[in-house]
Amino acid sequence: MDISVILCTFNRCRLLPAALESVAASKMPSGIAWEVLVVDNNSTDQTREVVEAFSRHHPGRFRYFFEPHPGKSYALNAGIAAAKGDALAFMDDDVTVVPDWLWNLVAPVTVEGFAGTGGRVVPRWETEPPSWLPNEGWASTGPLVSFDRGDEGHILKESPFGTNMAYPRRAFEQYGGFRVDLGPCPYNEIRNEDSEFARRLLRAGERLYYVPSAVVYHPVTEDRLTKKYFLTWWFDKGRSQIRESGIPGDVGWLIRGIPLVMFRRLARWTVQWFMTLNPRRRFGCKLKAWCSLGLIAECHSTFRSSSAHSEVAVGNRPVS
Repeated sequence: MDISVILCTFNRCRLLPAALESVAASKMPSGIAWEVLVVDNNSTDQTREVVEAFSRHHPGRFRYFFEPHPGKSYALNAGIAAAKGDALAFMDDDVTVVPDWLWNLVAPVTVEGFAGTGGRVVPRWETEPPSWLPNEGWASTGPLVSFDRGDEGHILKESPFGTNMAYPRRAFEQYGGFRVDLGPCPYNEIRNEDSEFARRLLRAGERLYYVPSAVVYHPVTEDRLTKKYFLTWWFDKGRSQIRESGIPGDVGWLIRGIPLVMFRRLARWTVQWFMTLNPRRRFGCKLKAWCSLGLIAECHSTFRSSSAHSEVAVGNRPVS
């Protein structure tokens, strides 16, 4: 097997057929053996029936794999272990891909020796953008899953998005899998599992490539276009940054494990949130305040956890 597409899913049997139909229509060079491995992350809906129907309709193309441990990183790592391909491409269960997506995405890995690739993620709007949505790209590219770095292929100096990326199997054998303390799971929406892995490769000097012709379309659904969704996403984004990298060690004074500078940033963005009249800029300031709150919350959680471990270690010392 040359290529495996890994698609992790959880209780999205209604969305899954469109994703599977789009990848089933992939145009591949003759002689290339490829499969689509659907990793069911403990779904309770009709996910298995949907995948098995596709397997019957496309013999040898689709495989179903069940991973009971909840959490996307567990599903991704299980998929990597179960996949048969030497090159591994990743897509989500709510996207559709263009017919030449797979080969365009994987060719730089299989032919040119890159350690990874990322393609273009284009939002597919299902409703009009709300009036409060900030104009600045930073506010919405993450929550709405948009990744567009132009029309020309080039070396990537940043992480691609997890719904449109590919790596050779040797990358996981050499650098390990996705961190299971990152990635969404039933009890939180902490992410960064995809970007952390890419940053691991970049720090090691590996080369990643941007493929603009490897296009996936990601729906912008009405449930994402709420202030609550954006605030939750940015709060958890702050948490994931600390979880990935730890509490910064060069930021001066700490209060209960929280750098004092984070309180200053929170105060700054809170004041601007209350003082700004333009609704788009006002909400952008609120998002930055919520991200600061996430940073603070995770710093404090990390501090409490380390303090508890220290107390246990002291308690386990033999009495002299």
